[in-house]
Amino acid sequence: MVRKVFKKTSKSSRLDALIEKYHIPKEFLSINRKTVSKAVAIGAFVAVIPMPMQMLLIVFLLPIFRFNAPIGLFMVWLSNPLTMPFMYYIEYLTGNMLLMRSSSLDVEMSLEWFQQNMGNIVVPLYVGTFFYAVLLSTFLYFLINYLWVKSVHNEKKEKRSRKKKH
Repeated sequence: MVRKVFKKTSKSSRLDALIEKYHIPKEFLSINRKTVSKAVAIGAFVAVIPMPMQMLLIVFLLPIFRFNAPIGLFMVWLSNPLTMPFMYYIEYLTGNMLLMRSSSLDVEMSLEWFQQNMGNIVVPLYVGTFFYAVLLSTFLYFLINYLWVKSVHNEKKEKRSRKKKH
């Protein structure tokens, strides 16, 4: 199932023409278990990092890890203006917990408050961020791999059962 969804989108002569015209490495747009799993994991890892221009980081990581670019870029949008405040607050609380600190800060949503307390926020925020980035990306990597392999096995079973019926 998972595999079929991705494979349907990859059959396009326009896409092939684009790849040839701009000399894009095939791995950046190929849809197979390894490139999709890596794209989901790397995209999720980058998505939880509180930083500007997350999509640019994905582009810089492309030649190093060679994954599906559109999926990696799409995954970065897990963190968006609606989800960011909740994600970062949970990461901050988790960082405090992992560092065995108490979060005695009464958070105010004002630029002034953030400027005054930035030194107290940064370390716990990034400790929590690293915790969730590793946890989420590892979980999604293995989940996509598992679902992909299961999908292939199910397809093979269906083929065998169809052959037996004929």
